[in-house]
Amino acid sequence: MTIALLLTLAALALVDSTSFGTFGIPVYLLLALDRSRGARLGIYLLTVAVFYFLVGVALMLGLSAAMEALGDTLHSRPAHIAQLVLGVGLFLLSWRFDPKWRAKRGLPQRTFEPRVGGPGTMMLLGLTAGVLEVATMVPYLAAIGIMTTSGLAVAQWLPVLGAYVLVMFVPVLVLIGVRAVAGKWLEPKLERLRGWLARHSSSMLSWGIAIVGFLLARDAAVRLFL
Repeated sequence: MTIALLLTLAALALVDSTSFGTFGIPVYLLLALDRSRGARLGIYLLTVAVFYFLVGVALMLGLSAAMEALGDTLHSRPAHIAQLVLGVGLFLLSWRFDPKWRAKRGLPQRTFEPRVGGPGTMMLLGLTAGVLEVATMVPYLAAIGIMTTSGLAVAQWLPVLGAYVLVMFVPVLVLIGVRAVAGKWLEPKLERLRGWLARHSSSMLSWGIAIVGFLLARDAAVRLFL
């Protein structure tokens, strides 16, 4: 396990930390729930974290089995070329989610207002957010792919996967801590942040896909040319 691999995974995890499920919805809940019901936000975060971790374990085991079946095929030059093409393709695709690109074509900007409720509702919201978002969380899927192709043993990738999921929630955990210390001062800023997230969700998705495309293309280029 190299430093470059860990830095790549950390970068992908930080991109994932800006997704709507790991940041946008928690910020909304942070504003919608008073402190007496703050544990419900914890239920949501724990549900999403456990969901992503279990999905990651399932994917790692499944991809590992596929790797054994395919042998050296995925480490071949054609496979790296395919990865390079995929990375470049994702980078180009990111422009289609750019707000300016959408505005020129008259496409609407979408916002999401999550429903606030009891513990059961928070757990259901977390599961729903995970199910709806996991297929579109390209950074997470890319991280799973990179860990698999790196040939890590279970004892290596299991703690790395846990750390990856934890890093995904670092920004919102920092916000929760700051709110606990300076709640009144932070409230109006959180409200502005929530509005900003709603307005720029499309742009964040565009940047996320672009970064993942770059990282995939970079990894493939290193394997091909260095």
